[in-house]
Amino acid sequence: MRQLILLRHAKSSWDDPALSDHSRPLNHRGRMAAQAMRRAMQGLGLSPQLVLVSTSRRTLQTMQELEPWTTLPVVTPLDGLYLADAETILAAIRAIPPEIHSLLVIGHNPGLHELAYRLAGSPDPGTENADARRLADGFPSGALAEFALPGDTATDGARLVRFICPRDLPEVADTL
Repeated sequence: MRQLILLRHAKSSWDDPALSDHSRPLNHRGRMAAQAMRRAMQGLGLSPQLVLVSTSRRTLQTMQELEPWTTLPVVTPLDGLYLADAETILAAIRAIPPEIHSLLVIGHNPGLHELAYRLAGSPDPGTENADARRLADGFPSGALAEFALPGDTATDGARLVRFICPRDLPEVADTL
């Protein structure tokens, strides 16, 4: 079984209207949230072998805030992940070599949310899966969704393991 981790970039700055969307950096809150997510990932033992990351400044900075890694992953920046739709992200996932068992994709909404929602499936109205219900409601900046995949490149039958938002983490919640 493979592990797929989807991470939306952390909160970005809108302070400089002259910057292109691709060039917007993280703001202070975004850096703090990404650092808190790094600690949460380490505590959960989430250590990807491969990281696919959009080439936008905010996604690359989010990835940098996840360092140092427990085990150094291969990092591949992809222009095609910048504001990619769900199908484009899925194609990138399906193109990874079968020997990769843990993949982290750092990207943008709405594509990341659409993909996560599709993989998780619609939660049934009385379901006990609170993470699936929260994921259905949105994929906030800095949020992480972890999926267990049944095969090398298959995403059919994916199972949502957890959904974590920065506000779920005590060190971030204390600053809100």
